[in-house]
Amino acid sequence: MTSSNEAGKTPERVARIATTDRALARGKTDLIGLFGPRNNMSALIRTSRGAIKRVEVGETLSIGRIIAIDETGVILSKNGQNRRLTLPAG
Repeated sequence: MTSSNEAGKTPERVARIATTDRALARGKTDLIGLFGPRNNMSALIRTSRGAIKRVEVGETLSIGRIIAIDETGVILSKNGQNRRLTLPAG
């Protein structure tokens, strides 16, 4: 069982990324989180306009259609080209 002191603690890696200066570029779409079971993952995306969206496979963003989400990122397809969004390095 988790103690009340540990329950609200932010993991070190998450805190480091969250406090990195300029980890996310303005005007760019970025992946900011991955969650859910491996066979049905969702992602949090910050759009180029700054909105935060929860997305799933099959949804379409201005930068492409989401064709896969896994533990390492989101794969998008647009105009026959695929690209991967990954979490900011930290």
